[in-house]
Amino acid sequence: MSKIVLVTGTSSGFGKDTALTLKAAGHQVFATMRGINGKHAEVARELQSKGIELIELDVTSDESVEAAFKTLFEKTGGKLDVLINNAGLMVQGISEAITTEQTHQMFNVNVLGIQRTMRAALPQLRKNGSGLIINIGSILGRVTIPFLGLYGATKFAVDALTESYRYELSQLGIDVVLVQPSAYPTNLYAEIGAADTGREGEYGEVAEIPKAFTAFISSVFSGADAPNPHDVPEEIVKLIATPAGQRPARVVVGNGFGADAVNEAVAPIQSGMINGIGMAALETLKI
Repeated sequence: MSKIVLVTGTSSGFGKDTALTLKAAGHQVFATMRGINGKHAEVARELQSKGIELIELDVTSDESVEAAFKTLFEKTGGKLDVLINNAGLMVQGISEAITTEQTHQMFNVNVLGIQRTMRAALPQLRKNGSGLIINIGSILGRVTIPFLGLYGATKFAVDALTESYRYELSQLGIDVVLVQPSAYPTNLYAEIGAADTGREGEYGEVAEIPKAFTAFISSVFSGADAPNPHDVPEEIVKLIATPAGQRPARVVVGNGFGADAVNEAVAPIQSGMINGIGMAALETLKI
């Protein structure tokens, strides 16, 4: 059954592939990004040529997000079946050398961006009494790799945010799912390094470790057995097709490096806590 879907961060990577894949699967797709008539005009034209509608949206701006959803609901008569929060930013390197501004930028895109889009979408979704929200997290929201810790901190935040919304919206007919991709060859891993190179240099040989890790990841991505980023859009297609009430709370895509084991171990603890505080009803989606 065709759904109305809005995807953020569709200029490249998972977002672009997801928009194209969902359109090919028969859904009505609204792709959003910054610079539709500027830096991303070529990508915008490519998506439009496939029948995908484009809406300008900067997840770091309240005004832009509100305007984008106003445009969406005007076009669809107030309908939205699926919101996919994909937009993301990664800075990697020695944590001390990542500036406050760089850290703020990551949290502004990865965490506050999701909060903005959900606040813009939810009044209408609540009115409609149904909907699916898919937040793109990361296995780094469950396990930690040195020199990616601040990025991971944003994904730990997305994990908590998503779980809380899942409970809070369960009785209103709105499903919320977290997708946790492993490392895949997308533009996310185009190296954005720590800006404070002076402090970085003070770490001596330790400062060479993230560079070696980047080289390792690059070799994995270019190898014969490189992970296929299309795994993520394919999983999203499955989640949308799964009937409401039967979707998992979270899905690891690719090599979990233990994140899947953490999910399995935490689930009964989380459920026990929710039951223990008298909120057991919130674990089940009311359809």
